[in-house]
Order: sequence, then structure tokens, then C-alpha cells
Amino acid sequence: MAVALAPVSARAQSTAEGKTVADGIYSDIQATRGQQFYESSCVRCHRSDLSGAEGPPLRGDRFSKDYAGKDLKVFYDKVANTMPGAAPASLSENVYLDIVAHVLRENGFPAGASELTRDSVAGVRVMASRPKPLPPVEDFSYVEAVGCLTAGPGDAWLLTNASEPTSARAEQPVATPPPDKALGSGTFRLLDARAYNPGARQGHKVYVRGLLVKMPSESRMTISALETVAGSCGS
Repeated sequence: MAVALAPVSARAQSTAEGKTVADGIYSDIQATRGQQFYESSCVRCHRSDLSGAEGPPLRGDRFSKDYAGKDLKVFYDKVANTMPGAAPASLSENVYLDIVAHVLRENGFPAGASELTRDSVAGVRVMASRPKPLPPVEDFSYVEAVGCLTAGPGDAWLLTNASEPTSARAEQPVATPPPDKALGSGTFRLLDARAYNPGARQGHKVYVRGLLVKMPSESRMTISALETVAGSCGS
């Protein structure tokens, strides 16, 4: 019987060795559970966005440097044996697997139909992390746009002739677009614009990054970054 099963086992091992974390090895439901467990057990050391605090970052370049090219079981064992910091190895196996699924999703690896298991975690190669797809633009999305900085009624400041807002990543450094980036037909009321010395930029073509707030009568943007793109809004 053992002889008959050996070829099947060898084929299974060969198949597993060819898998990577980009092959949909966890499910979205599992990663969502993992996010809840992560928030309750891991945030103190690694922060909600996995950028690291008392513990190392679990996404981006640091994750890639520590684990890319290795078997996913190496990362799973690290999580299961050292987290949470105050009580290592105190959570259940399934909880640790769910947390690993959450970390994979936060590193931009796609979900699949099946959940990650203790058996399937072995033989899967970790790849360098990938940016997560940006979400669609909707109310309260974090966005960026270019437009003309225009004085409005009262103390209001507006972004007029604004381009269609596109989703942005809050953690990424601001990269001011080139002066020839096209304007549009949108208008946004800019909240707290006075903190950015708008009088000196009036009539300039500017880049704005912030939170989109859609009101019944107007659209607004909070401001987390405001940069001059060109001294004139004619382009």
C-alpha cells in the first residue's frame, strides 16, 4: 500500500512547491476574520496599517526583505511562536492562520476560493509584496486631483476646473504631477485651506490630496497635501 501511494505523494509535493502567495491561497472571508484578530492582538506592536511600532513592519519593503523567497511556513511559525508579544503562542492555530491571511491581503496578494490551512501553509513561496489595488472613488474616499485655486464667497477657497478625483494612498509620499496634467470641470470646496497660505497661490494650478466629502449641494475635500503645479492655471 505504501508503494502505491508514494507516486501520488511525490506529485502533490511537486505541485505544492510550485505555489506562491500570489496564487490565491487564502479566502477573503478568512482575511477579514484575520483583520479582527489582528486588531485585537497585534496592533500595539505592529499598528493597524502593519507599518510597525514596537514590532517590525509586516508589509512593504521590510516584509519583502525578511520573507521573500522563503516558504510561507517560516512566516507562519514566526507569527505563531512570537505573537502577541505579551503572550506568545497563546492564540489558536486557526487564529494565526487567519492573521497570516490578513497580512497577505495587506501586502497585495489576491484571495482565492479556499482558506489557508496548517497543511497548505507549507510549500508556498513568499514573493515581494505588491501594492493593494486602490479602491473605487466614493464618498469619504482618500483622493487626489489637480485644479485652479480660486477664492470663493466669504472665506471659502475652491478647487475649480478640477480633474476627476482618483484614489490615492495616504502612506505614499506626495509626488506633485507634471504641469501639463489635464484639468477638468469639477469644483470642490477646500476645507481648512487657510493653513496652506492660499492667498499666495490664488490662480495657481495646484495638486490637492485629501478626503472627498460629498454633500447634497456641493463636493468638498479636506486637505492633507496642497502643492503648486504651475504658477498659472492656463495649462
